[in-house]
Amino acid sequence: MDLERLESLLADRGEPSFRACQVWEWLARGAGSYGEMTNLPAGLRAALADELPFSTLALEHEARAPDDTEKALFHTHEGHPLETVLMRYRDGRRSLCLSSQSGCPLTCAFCATGRMRFARNLTASEILDQVLHFRRSEEVDHAVFMGMGEPLLNLDAVLGACERLPEVGISTAHTTISTVGWVPGIDRLATEGPRVRLALSLHAADETLRSKLMPVNDRYPLPEVLAACLRWREARRREVYVEYLMLAGVNDSREQAQALAAVLAPGEAFKVNLIPYNPTDATFEASGRESIEAFRSTLASSGVRATVRLTRGREIAAACGQLAATSASAA
Repeated sequence: MDLERLESLLADRGEPSFRACQVWEWLARGAGSYGEMTNLPAGLRAALADELPFSTLALEHEARAPDDTEKALFHTHEGHPLETVLMRYRDGRRSLCLSSQSGCPLTCAFCATGRMRFARNLTASEILDQVLHFRRSEEVDHAVFMGMGEPLLNLDAVLGACERLPEVGISTAHTTISTVGWVPGIDRLATEGPRVRLALSLHAADETLRSKLMPVNDRYPLPEVLAACLRWREARRREVYVEYLMLAGVNDSREQAQALAAVLAPGEAFKVNLIPYNPTDATFEASGRESIEAFRSTLASSGVRATVRLTRGREIAAACGQLAATSASAA
């Protein structure tokens, strides 16, 4: 729901200011219509139904993978596409992978989203409507801004959404913002907004290779990015998650693991998530299990904590790096 328009409509009707809070409380609890909001006058419920769409997003398609991961393809009011993923875990966790932009302007070589046409930043309401779509059917308790877009290029809207997530059931401690290394945004996160978690998409410790994989490295080289991450850690007193996509013959050698460990020293500031590459239209291939385990072991022997991320939703192009807003409709 467009929360700014909601407040404007209520003010124009002369409604007391607490009405907007009442509407939001119903939304956050998973209400599916204005008719359910029984502490609002019937006339107001009818007027809102006539004048204000219940969501800023139009659902185009949903797909569910064998592992129970679910992906939704939405369009904004002017037709820009975006995707959101709900990951269901056996321990009961329900984690949402949220988009902050329609497309992404940063064109990482391994990412399907980067090959889309970038449309625009999403509003805070459009980010929240991704959450509310799934909240209407079940409770959710984790969120990661690892869907479409670079969240730190849309930080005002992302932080605005994060402020409201606890009311939906997603605590600040269970909210993670991922970045390719946008230094001004990392520095803002150190002092602004809720105390969320930070994840850095790194993918190569070698500057030349990282620039080839992630052109943003030419603007913000890795030493500057890591220095910003350490400033964030000092301010927020949390570890930094490092996302590292395992590409066969590209960034998965023992020497590259040693180089990664060297740039992450001191190791206690960082925890590495090794991510098996998920197929896209790019020419990369996934590292094998033995290569990934050898890489993890090398990091561990150097004092850097590392785990291998479980891949979910690959069959419906919902896994890391696969979101492209065209695959969902074909799933």
